[in-house]
Amino acid sequence: MILFTGLGNPGAKYARNRHNIGFMAVDRIAEDHGFPPFRAKFQGLVTEGRLGDSRVVLLKPQTFMNLSGQSVGEALRFYKIDPAELTVFHDELDLAPGKVRLKTGGGHAGHNGLRSIHQHVGPDYDRVRLGIGHPGRKEAVSGYVLHDFPKAEEEWLDDVLRGIGDGAPALARGDGPEFLNAIARRRPPPPKPKPADRAAPEAPSPDPKAGPPAEDPPQDTRSALRRLADKFR
Repeated sequence: MILFTGLGNPGAKYARNRHNIGFMAVDRIAEDHGFPPFRAKFQGLVTEGRLGDSRVVLLKPQTFMNLSGQSVGEALRFYKIDPAELTVFHDELDLAPGKVRLKTGGGHAGHNGLRSIHQHVGPDYDRVRLGIGHPGRKEAVSGYVLHDFPKAEEEWLDDVLRGIGDGAPALARGDGPEFLNAIARRRPPPPKPKPADRAAPEAPSPDPKAGPPAEDPPQDTRSALRRLADKFR
């Protein structure tokens, strides 16, 4: 059995926030793969089902982001799941919007949800880093992540979430590259630039002030001997 946890904040107020993209990812997996409705347990919302041959628990902590580790730790202990079988879906400021990367272990990079999980279960778990971009200034981060995705970003967001649903069975069996490929297949490739037209250079226009073009001198048809004789006349 494995545990997929999405990070976010509970309540309708936060549902479409950038910080809640982890919740959105887990919701999409549950919807696409016919999991039963979520139920309240482990200070969160939980459901169980199958992804391919893997039995999977989906968890959305309801403790607010900063205390996510309480819910995750409780679920791991109940199911007797090792942290190595935990995958956390979370927003990532250091990736461009729509970019998705996988990571195992390491630091929390200041993410409060990951910080809390580190405190309760340690750092040795897998992460799905879901890029949301950076506002550019550190002091603007809090307002940025707690703001809804704008309409201009809904297309790439939907592509990524559909790709996560497509690739979830591969992720459950440990095939990270195929999981990322499933997401990439949902993202249309950028349009190729059209080749520049290479027109033949135009002949320069004649200068009206230059007068008529000079004529070529007449060809000398004399023989070499005749030209020599004419030279000494």
